[in-house]
Amino acid sequence: MLEVQQLTRRFGGLVAVNQVSFSIQSGEIFGLIGPNGAGKTTLFNLVTGLIPPTSGRIMFDGVPLDRQQPYQIAAKGIARTFQNIRLFKDLSAQENVSIAQHVHTRSGVLTGVLGLSPAPQEEREIRIKATELLELVGLQDRAQEKAQNLCYGDQRRLEIARALALQPKLLLLDEPAAGMNPNEKQSLSAFIRDLRDRFDLTVLLIEHHVPLVMGLCDRIAVLDFGQIIALGEPARVKNDPAVIAAYLGNE
Repeated sequence: MLEVQQLTRRFGGLVAVNQVSFSIQSGEIFGLIGPNGAGKTTLFNLVTGLIPPTSGRIMFDGVPLDRQQPYQIAAKGIARTFQNIRLFKDLSAQENVSIAQHVHTRSGVLTGVLGLSPAPQEEREIRIKATELLELVGLQDRAQEKAQNLCYGDQRRLEIARALALQPKLLLLDEPAAGMNPNEKQSLSAFIRDLRDRFDLTVLLIEHHVPLVMGLCDRIAVLDFGQIIALGEPARVKNDPAVIAAYLGNE
């Protein structure tokens, strides 16, 4: 589904992502781990079009994503959450989820303003879908609250609901367990598996909580200083000497 080929991103003299190559199969939960500053979020930003690569290529469903804008990539079926939560803070939870669905509507601005067909029917369907997604993430009782008034954990779940509203094929989760306690992290693993099965998703996630990644992911890539130092199934990756050195030091 996703193929990254010799991807490189330079910021002046800093090489944040260096000749990275890997592929993700449809239906996989694929983990991306590594120490702070390894280039993980930069890689997410490259895949979703927030920044262009210096060199290399990204293929999605066999189609290159070169020179695609973020909204075009989202429309193709790639959705994401952010390490630093990015919601429309002055809008309600329901409005945040609803607004993401407009990428798939047929109504234009004029038909929406004038209430011409198919705008009214599409708006009803959007509200119903938003309610369903908020219920899925446990926020149905807070649908009318502004996003900025939700606690951190609820904002994280709202971001996931908004990403799902894009009807993605590939869901990118950037540190979904950040700020969660051990019980919440355990529940998150089951939740991500359920999302994968319920929506027929492929999942790529960044996560610092290594035990969660090891128990959840089908395969894992480890980045260090912008390069992949290990790639494979969790059992092999966690025993790789290069991975142990990256996290714990050579001694």
